Order: sequence, then structure tokens, then C-alpha cells
Amino acid sequence: MTKLTRRDFVAATAVAGAGLVAGAKPSFAQSYPNRPIQMICPWGAGGGTDATARIVAALLEKDLGQPINVVNRTGGSGVVGHSAISTAQPDGYTLGIITVEIAMMHWAGLTQLTPKDFTPLALMNEDPPGIQVKADGDYKTVKDLAEAIKKAPAGKMKASGTGQGGIWHLALVGWLQAMGLPANHVTWVPSNGAAPAMQDLAAGGIDFTTCSVPEARAMIDAGKAKSLALMAPERSATFKDIPTLKEAMGIDFTTGAWRGFAGPKGLPTDIATKLTASLKKIYDSKEYKDFMGSRGFGTVWADAKEYGAFMDKSDAQMGTAMKAAGIAKT
Repeated sequence: MTKLTRRDFVAATAVAGAGLVAGAKPSFAQSYPNRPIQMICPWGAGGGTDATARIVAALLEKDLGQPINVVNRTGGSGVVGHSAISTAQPDGYTLGIITVEIAMMHWAGLTQLTPKDFTPLALMNEDPPGIQVKADGDYKTVKDLAEAIKKAPAGKMKASGTGQGGIWHLALVGWLQAMGLPANHVTWVPSNGAAPAMQDLAAGGIDFTTCSVPEARAMIDAGKAKSLALMAPERSATFKDIPTLKEAMGIDFTTGAWRGFAGPKGLPTDIATKLTASLKKIYDSKEYKDFMGSRGFGTVWADAKEYGAFMDKSDAQMGTAMKAAGIAKT
């Protein structure tokens, strides 16, 4: 038997090490994840964003084989939670659901965060605004309402749906601009969300709302309101009878409240790719579609690259609308 000297052993080890270096590099994603993941939600428990985060986390947990804990980090009109996502270690163990407000907060001077401070993974939900009126009112179509708005003196007609400068307010601004009207031609009545705005509509306190149809659904189902049009590129699979603005008026204006998933900037590419693939499985699953459909939430898919471009477009659109409304600080 040939005796292996220490010098031979060192030489053999060096050759083996060189072979590893020359070969394929090990992927972070091969062993990822090997411990629990935290999913940050910037909005409160019980809301639509929280519900979406929790169904995705539950299904992602099954696919990845590790616990995923949803943590609500609220405050600062969404700034606190979005900041917590963006400043986490980019290792794949802190992810988050980010919302349309990331395209609005920096324009309002609330933060310096922009969509560029995240690694986009996937867009999975978008709810376009509907234009709602009283069920027994004078407006049968969105064209009827548009004509009344154009004929009315500036500021006479009133609309609501959320607080001043919120997504549904900016939806109104965008629609007015698309019709060639000033951003303040209709008076915006701030409310603490769509539910009180819909109650105000039913009571005759305002002329119409521009909130999402799922939020207006209770009043619509009760026969107290109706939706005339959607600010969406196509009709909703859930609300098939509501035409788009383009169909009803020839106006190609779309916007909406959206929700997607992301990690901190600098997330390793192989981990991001693995997460996007898992999120696509979830999006295509019956469990996800049934959950979202039962709540009237819209489903839309965009992969990481598409989602990044979508956020950039949303950011520019929100900036234009907020400047027109006189509420942009930057």
C-alpha cells in the first residue's frame, strides 16, 4: 500500500478546491429557505391588504416548506411598514406586501422611499375604481353623469371615496383631466374610507363616489347604489355588467389600488427568481382565485420585471395627478 504523505494530502486538497472554484457556483436558492420568513404588511389587520398578505403567506408556506409569519407594521400612512421592508437584510427572510401608496407617499413629502427601493417579485392584485351613483338617481349611464359634471359650475358637484389625496381622490382627478376639466372641477369630500362615503352617497350628501366596486358592493347589493363604469383596461370577471370608461365614453384612462410582493433592494437574483416562481404557482391556484373572488378582489399577474415597470408607470401617474390636485410637496 502506498503511504500518503502530508505533502500529498495538501496537494490533493488544493486540486479538489480548484475544481470546485472552476465548476458551477453553489446557488443561495438551493438551500433557501431553511428557517422561518417574515412577511410585513404595512396596513392594519382585517383590511384587504392584510387579507391578501395572509392568503399568499399561507400558500407560500406550503410551497416553500417554512413558516411565514405575517407582521402588521402600521403607521405613518403606510411609511412605517414600507420602510421596514426596504431596510431589512436582503437575504429573503423578510418580504412584504407593498401597495399603491409607495407611488404616492414621496410625492406627498411623507418619505423619500420610492418603488426603486425594493426588489419587485410579483404583482397579484389590482382593484380599479368604479364610478358609483344613487340607484334611484338621475344618472343612467356614465355619459349622463359626465355631461352633468361638464355643465355644472366648478365645485358644485361633490364626490368622495377616501381621504384627501388618497387613491380614489386621484382617480377622480385623472378622470376629470381625461375629460379636459380642471382637477378641482368637482369638490372632493374627504372621508374615512369608502364605507362612510357610500353611506353619504345613499343619504344624498354627495353626487357620486370613485371607490372600488368591492368596497361599494354592500350598498349596490342593498339596491341603494349602482356602478356606472370602471377605470380599468377591461371588464371585471366578478362584475361583468359594468363597462370600462373606454367602452362607455371612449376615454382610455385607467388606474387602481394595487398590491404586490417585494423584498428589500439587493435581494439575490436566484432567491428572487425562486420566490417569483412560487408566487406564480399561488396565483394560478384555485385556493387563491377562490379567496380573492369571494371578496370581489381583482386578480392580475405581473412578474418581477413587469411589476417593476408597472410601479414606475404608477409612480409617474400618481405624481401627475397629485401635482394637478395641488397636493404634491416634491
